[in-house]
Amino acid sequence: MKGEIRSSGASGKSRVPKELAPGLYVTATPIGNAGDITLRALDVLSAADAIIVEDTRVTAKLLAILDLQKPLLAYNDHNASRERPRILARLRAGERLALVSDAGTPLISDPGFKLVREAIASDLPVHVVPGPSAVIGALAVSGLPTDKFLFAGFLPPKQGERRRALAEWKTVRATLVVFESAQRLSETLSDMASILGSRPVSIARELTKLHEEITRGDLESLAEAYRHRDPPKGEITVVVGPPLDDAPDMTRADALIEMALAFMPVRAASDLISEALGAPRRDIYARALAIKSRENG
Repeated sequence: MKGEIRSSGASGKSRVPKELAPGLYVTATPIGNAGDITLRALDVLSAADAIIVEDTRVTAKLLAILDLQKPLLAYNDHNASRERPRILARLRAGERLALVSDAGTPLISDPGFKLVREAIASDLPVHVVPGPSAVIGALAVSGLPTDKFLFAGFLPPKQGERRRALAEWKTVRATLVVFESAQRLSETLSDMASILGSRPVSIARELTKLHEEITRGDLESLAEAYRHRDPPKGEITVVVGPPLDDAPDMTRADALIEMALAFMPVRAASDLISEALGAPRRDIYARALAIKSRENG
């Protein structure tokens, strides 16, 4: 994702560059606050022979903040097929090249994938220099489950294609993370509410920047709220909770409770049935008491 980098006093020239082995260095850069640059990323950027970038203007601003001067090699969707062989040739010659995106971790919704794939296929060394990521940052502050998540990049801009994509992920039991433009946010939330149903959602805007904002709620209420306001400004990451557990079949629960009560007391029967159905114990216990009362009445 693209974003405006703001200074936080970070400097590259204050560090002595370490010896850097030849190869391609996939290097994460800040998504907003320049102070989030890692010490290792500073070492790599300082020692690299050149830096491969999406947009020379964006990376030039970051390097100016870091007080670094390096040759920049533009590599993007428009010139990738032409520039990729040249970059691979430089790697074969033993150069040390850093690959960065406009913001965050390269290869996450940017054109670096094919370059890394071909470097690996050519048996050229590829190193990772991990760091900031809008995906992980938004997930971490969402308050939603993090044990399983699906990152889907940018959703299709056309509504029909977007709704079909959402329908494919509807049953995936994982938190869904997507990037979205401010102009399409309201439409996307409405489609999510329609296709995914009632789910919690967190909207992270301008992460690590001056006007950082995290909005939490449910899909239906936030879709309605954004429908009646101007599109927000800045970079947006949407995090949607996994499918809510289906309500247990209480007809089946009652039948199982009646069977269990013939052999065990109410509390033991409640524990057994709630565990079997994944239902709240207090609900099953209340139904068991009611069934036991009817039987005794």
